[in-house]
Amino acid sequence: MAVEIARTELAPSELRSAAGRTRDGRAARRMLAIALALEGADRANAAQSCGMDRQTLRDRARRYNSEGLPGLYNRPSGSRPRHLSPEQSRMLAGWIEDGPDPARDGVVRWRCADLKRRIAAEFGVKMHERTVGKYLAALGYTRLTARPRHPKPDPQAQEAFKKTSPMPSPG
Repeated sequence: MAVEIARTELAPSELRSAAGRTRDGRAARRMLAIALALEGADRANAAQSCGMDRQTLRDRARRYNSEGLPGLYNRPSGSRPRHLSPEQSRMLAGWIEDGPDPARDGVVRWRCADLKRRIAAEFGVKMHERTVGKYLAALGYTRLTARPRHPKPDPQAQEAFKKTSPMPSPG
């Protein structure tokens, strides 16, 4: 059974050349399937040769009939709702700037796993460590961190620990 294509402003050769120009592979396959259908190929063969089901080709043919060539491209999908509100994101940025409190947080530098626990405790929001990393990237933070410092450094112990070997003489 052939697919009914109501639009005839583009010939199969024009659909093929449009498929060759587009950077969207899925849309190109749909254009080629529509071109085959316009040439009289049955729905099963046209769909199979372009890597889709008969039903998918029928659905795309309907969209092509109603919208034309733009109907063969994917529509942008809506974005997922954010886990944190803008106010909570500002608080997260403040935590990063202030650094962790070893007594409260139990760490001397922030990792995504530590921030994940703090976010869950403070806001009641559970998220994956990667999602925490995405929030940090959106806030302008990178993975590079300063070397952690002990909260109570001992300058005398640091001097005693330094190497005392003499420098080799040039020559």
